[in-house]
Amino acid sequence: MPYDYKPFPYAAPPGLKHPEPRHKVVIVGAGPIGLAMALDLAGQGVASVLLDDNNVVSVGSRAICWSKRSLEILDRIGVGEQAVDMGVTWKVGRTYHRDEEVYSFDLLPEDGHKMPAFINLQQYHIEEMLVRRALEEPLVDLRFKNRVTAVDQAGDHVHVSIETPDGPYALTADYMIACDGAKSPIRSMMDLDFEGELFEERFLIADIEMTAEFPAERWFWFEPTFHPGQSALLHKQPDNIYRIDLQLGWDTDPDEERKPEKVIPRIRKVVGHDDFRLDWVSIYSFQCRRLARFVHGRVIFAGDSAHVVSPFGARGGNGGLQDVDALGWRLAAVVEGRAAPAILDDYDRERVHGADENILNSSRTTRFMTPADGAERRFRDAVLSLAGKTGFARAFVNGGRLSQPCVYPLPGAPDHPDLPEVSRPGAVAPDAPLGNGWLTEALGGRPVLLALGCAAPQIDGLDVVAPELTETLARRYLGAARQALYLVRPDQVVAARWVEADAGAIAAALGAIWGARA
Repeated sequence: MPYDYKPFPYAAPPGLKHPEPRHKVVIVGAGPIGLAMALDLAGQGVASVLLDDNNVVSVGSRAICWSKRSLEILDRIGVGEQAVDMGVTWKVGRTYHRDEEVYSFDLLPEDGHKMPAFINLQQYHIEEMLVRRALEEPLVDLRFKNRVTAVDQAGDHVHVSIETPDGPYALTADYMIACDGAKSPIRSMMDLDFEGELFEERFLIADIEMTAEFPAERWFWFEPTFHPGQSALLHKQPDNIYRIDLQLGWDTDPDEERKPEKVIPRIRKVVGHDDFRLDWVSIYSFQCRRLARFVHGRVIFAGDSAHVVSPFGARGGNGGLQDVDALGWRLAAVVEGRAAPAILDDYDRERVHGADENILNSSRTTRFMTPADGAERRFRDAVLSLAGKTGFARAFVNGGRLSQPCVYPLPGAPDHPDLPEVSRPGAVAPDAPLGNGWLTEALGGRPVLLALGCAAPQIDGLDVVAPELTETLARRYLGAARQALYLVRPDQVVAARWVEADAGAIAAALGAIWGARA
């Protein structure tokens, strides 16, 4: 059955009748990133006002591929297991040249993780889960049909003008987070623009409803016989919905190509029959761009308002949730007076690094899919020709390197060469099963000292997790060592690690998390 877009209730805000007290945080945009941001702050004990100019979830499936890391973040804010239960779990991707499979991958070949490699789940389902969770959370004041019309910064606060169905009002807050999408009105109000590249290529996205037995895998084609000379992608979603992406070329007319009489014959060639119903159609072009900085005084940008990439590789929504992960605990510490505002520069530095990594991978994918005439096209065609026959060429086939959390550069972070690469400083702490749950459930929200095979020094402000050592923990955290101490940040990123360390060294590394530099 098609999704039922039921509106959420609008309530007249108190600011219409009398001035509201100053808020700690105002968030603009109740998409997945804004909602997750409000819930992440609530988990840190910080209240926020979340404003959205609409009162329904996003129309169309939009973001559908949610990575293991995103699911871990969603789990921490209370909807991860629900998302996995509803979504289509997958980890295998297959790439074809014409009708021949030339490359396949397994994104999570090793067991021992709470969350799967990926699920496919329409963005409107994710948004609905997050809205329901936010409406239950007393620290989230979610206001629909509240459109921001102006933003002004004044010293230690930001002033926000808002229009509602009942008239205008205003708010002041310590900080604003702009999560209002790729066409961000906040960005326009502040006269900020993206830097980067717009690729001259267009793609058709079509969601179709049909009963079929396609496996829960990602299928990508270069030059398929059903769409000659172009590329195509197919994903299975819940509710008998399938996502199909078809490359169109830059010279196509978007208004013409989205008409059903143009779309249906194309889809018929892909699926081989007429027994389907169009659910949603969109035309998009490739962009790989970002703001030069994400922090502008008291206004902070996250998600698509800060950076945009092409959809191949599932880096948009997943990258936005990583912004949430890097910002929430830092901003909570600032507004509660536990850290200086300079710690927000670390958010800017790390997430600009993450955005650049996503843009690099997305740009490489786009160039391989839509090569320029000359050397680029000759290389791409040669790779595809050889990939079905020789193993070395398959590594060059690029139909979208799938989203993985970046490893943040943490220069000077304590480390040890005997410990495994997978759990190095700057990386997300890898999950592992524990006797009574999962390691990711024991980490996050506050700094943790993970003690493996040894005793841990007691340090104020630092919780200790000392699980029984298992083969999986040893493989992912010890390597050639017999014991280790790991300092893990509130966002489950490894901040430092030692084979052995005294309380002074650990306390210094803990101070660095909160912005105290040696």
